[in-house]
Amino acid sequence: MPSSVAPDQGEDLEPSALRFSDLDLKDSRRINPTSRLKAELDVSTKKKFSFAKKKAFALFVKTKEFTEAPLQCKEKRWKCCQQLFRDQTGIHRHVAARHADEVCHHTACILKQLSVSTLDSLKSADERNPLKEPLTHDRDVSAWLPDISCFNPDELKSEQGGDGGEVLLYYCYCDLDDPNWICAWQTALCQHLHLTGKVRIATEGINGTVGGSTLATRLYVEAMLSFPVFKDCLCKDDFKTSKGGAHCFPELRVGVFEEIVPMGVSPSKISYKKPGIHLSPNEFHKEVKKFLSQTKHAQSDTILLDCRNFYESRIGRFEGCLAPDIRKFSYFPSYVDKNVELFREKRVLMYCTGGIRCERGSAYLKAKGVCKEVFQLKGGIHKYLEEFPAGFYKGKLFVFDERYALSYNSDIVSECSYCGAPWDQYKLCSTPRCRQLVLTCLACQGQGLTACCVVCQDKGRRPASCPTLNSFKEECECTARRPRIPDELSQPTQLPVSPEPRPDVEENGPCLRERFHKPSQS
Repeated sequence: MPSSVAPDQGEDLEPSALRFSDLDLKDSRRINPTSRLKAELDVSTKKKFSFAKKKAFALFVKTKEFTEAPLQCKEKRWKCCQQLFRDQTGIHRHVAARHADEVCHHTACILKQLSVSTLDSLKSADERNPLKEPLTHDRDVSAWLPDISCFNPDELKSEQGGDGGEVLLYYCYCDLDDPNWICAWQTALCQHLHLTGKVRIATEGINGTVGGSTLATRLYVEAMLSFPVFKDCLCKDDFKTSKGGAHCFPELRVGVFEEIVPMGVSPSKISYKKPGIHLSPNEFHKEVKKFLSQTKHAQSDTILLDCRNFYESRIGRFEGCLAPDIRKFSYFPSYVDKNVELFREKRVLMYCTGGIRCERGSAYLKAKGVCKEVFQLKGGIHKYLEEFPAGFYKGKLFVFDERYALSYNSDIVSECSYCGAPWDQYKLCSTPRCRQLVLTCLACQGQGLTACCVVCQDKGRRPASCPTLNSFKEECECTARRPRIPDELSQPTQLPVSPEPRPDVEENGPCLRERFHKPSQS
């Protein structure tokens, strides 16, 4: 139901009552519905016409809205008919002049939904709305899908290179009685909105990253926020957005798992309900500033801990952090166990991409009972960079999709694996079946240096008919020589921040050797 306000009061409604407070709905001169539609309405429906046309106009304008990259502009822009509009008046005039027929069609759709004419009856209809009824799993999932009949099908699709797409990143820890039903609903919802991506569901909650058009992602967020299971534990700010689209993922994958993020420890043993203390980006920024100031004078009792994998922290990290040289988050518990004395009587500031790994990661560390305090960055690096793009996080933010990384600042903290030149753009190893990521600059790529290690580089030179090509393993030499669980306590001096491969020259040509960088003292 569009609103809980009587439609025949539409002439006197404030814009906020329509839930479109950011649009200038009062200027009815710009709304030019056809008189033919109104003439065909009965007396009771005509009373709802003003309400319906304003909402239809607002919805149409909303679909033309897009936000540029965070560093470029935080103000709203609208794009329609290959024109860019920087103010509401301009887009309103354009829509009124060029898209009256579409607005009229949307108005008719809204009028069909308004089957009552008084405030009391509208409230009763809201109570009958299936999205507000108790969740019953015998109900078909289609009853929980948003109505998209008012929209042009092309508006729900995003094309590669277009301006109208984005990627959503979110998670929600909550108890789910029937994750399989939620899985079926999520699959139907994403397909309904032409979204791609990955959604993990478990009895402990949901974790998703999906891409599509801005209209599709907006409808997805609205569906999530109105769904009975999630509406009390999710808010709009829990969804992190970045420029992208459906093309950022090869397909849609929705499944039920034991954990919504694979830490390798049963939720029954380490629960999300006992995490570290959440710090807002501003609070975390102050703590990092204090930590770096103390570190200069060797007085800090704090560890700034990166909970991500080594290839994530390699291209971007907080200054002075400890970034474990682990390949998977499922290695994190073993890392803590092996280095538990490192955290004794320490204050630990933890962070990850969006916050989800810190939820149970901090719970695991707290359960060891050795830390003074354990804190975690709420919303992760994603939310921190929205507020502090030039803060203490340097380099790019790694993401698990076809983009590989997001850029919020111009810092490059990693190097080409072959020549050592500043470089932070990942590519997959060129050797078939190897899934390692490699940093190789354009100059080295031009020389054919496109593999992750010498072994893979040699395999790549073999004839395609070589039978050994069919037996490649994902974990090649560069992984085999890296300890699965690093022992930080064995380091004689400062702890490594993250491994950065650096070339050496041997008799048989260039090879990759790992070098550990110490935390910055700046």
